[in-house]
Amino acid sequence: MSKRTAQAPEPQAPEPQAPAPEPAGPRTALTLSRRRLLGTVGAAGAAGLVVGGAGGALGTAAAHEEGPAAALSSLGSTEVPFRDDRAKQQAGITTPLQASGHLVAFDLAPGSDRKAAAALLRRWSRTAEELMAGRTPDADTGVALDAGPSSLTVTFGLGHSFFDRTGLTKHRPVQLDPLPDFSADALDPERSNGDLWIQIGADDALVAFHALRALQKDAAGTARLRWQMNGFNRTPGATAHPMTARNLMGQVDGTNNPKPTDADFDRRIFVGRDAAQEWMRGGSYAVVRRIRMLLDDWEKRSRHEQERVIGRRKDSGAPLTGGSETTPMKLDATGADGLPVIPANAHARVAAPESNQGAAMLRRPFSYHDGFRDDGAPDAGLLFICWQADPLRAFTQIQRKLDRGDALSPFLRHEASGLYAVPPAAVPGGYVGQPLLEG
Repeated sequence: MSKRTAQAPEPQAPEPQAPAPEPAGPRTALTLSRRRLLGTVGAAGAAGLVVGGAGGALGTAAAHEEGPAAALSSLGSTEVPFRDDRAKQQAGITTPLQASGHLVAFDLAPGSDRKAAAALLRRWSRTAEELMAGRTPDADTGVALDAGPSSLTVTFGLGHSFFDRTGLTKHRPVQLDPLPDFSADALDPERSNGDLWIQIGADDALVAFHALRALQKDAAGTARLRWQMNGFNRTPGATAHPMTARNLMGQVDGTNNPKPTDADFDRRIFVGRDAAQEWMRGGSYAVVRRIRMLLDDWEKRSRHEQERVIGRRKDSGAPLTGGSETTPMKLDATGADGLPVIPANAHARVAAPESNQGAAMLRRPFSYHDGFRDDGAPDAGLLFICWQADPLRAFTQIQRKLDRGDALSPFLRHEASGLYAVPPAAVPGGYVGQPLLEG
């Protein structure tokens, strides 16, 4: 059935495109059932998808159409390859932000050894490849029947404790050394760390949940759930044109992200060929933080105050020194009062590479909302995920600077944390982490 391969130079919502032409060759009834829009949606549902696109760019076939002519919308048909011959890294790192996400960590069950861990990662890799291609795995729950892959990505990582549990301590990279304590941390150990970590993202919530459930079932008897968090982003096509996402504070978030077109992007984000641990070459390190936003306090501030806290305009994301969102900040600009136009403790200034000896990380977060606290305040914020070749030289360096004087810090609470080694993508016929577990 018709599929497109997602190619994203930047981690932000892409502009929807029409489905690719149908490839030649026979199709099975199973393929059709996974790729046909729900018949119950009808023409009204299909029209609703078109409204979300720019000028109706997100085209769909009539949802009520039956037989070989039925087709998915471009949103549902977009496929991200489980492995890409041109890139060594796993999907879900430079892939555009998806609308729905799950983060989940597992601990190996008592008695599960290196051999059991290898078998689990083999099962997980096989299931992820099937689901990301829009195929139905064995013993399927039926949750995502009639849906296409919807930009599904599944990304696997290994925590610090994984290496002790599997007898591979000597192969643990120094980059996995525990993160230091920060003054604003209020971390819940039960929602932090873990032997194994999975990031799931998709542009359809049922497709994302389906993957979560399938992977959890695969883990039965080998690994036990440690924690799980749900996130979301704006759906592709919800804005008039592609733009950087906003967080729950209403701020454009991710403007200064490194871009794959940058000459030093790979050096900053992916582990180099000279890494001591050969099995991690081409991989990356993910820092995960559950950051609750004190939205009641934030929303009491005027827009002017909020913009000075961030150092950027709320409407456009442009720096306070002028221009558009992508205009470089003029950190040396002063106002008529002789003070910096972008305050010395503004978040954008403190976190900028220019303020951190060039340190940078690729931020790829999800927002979250887990209801309301006893005082009525929303339990909501950011599932912060950042990618880098070396956490000590990126996340830790920048977070230490923020910890010493960031105007945004009083409005945030860091409540959970994790650090994971994310190996490169599996080779054809292999599984993620195979060179480590079978080396």
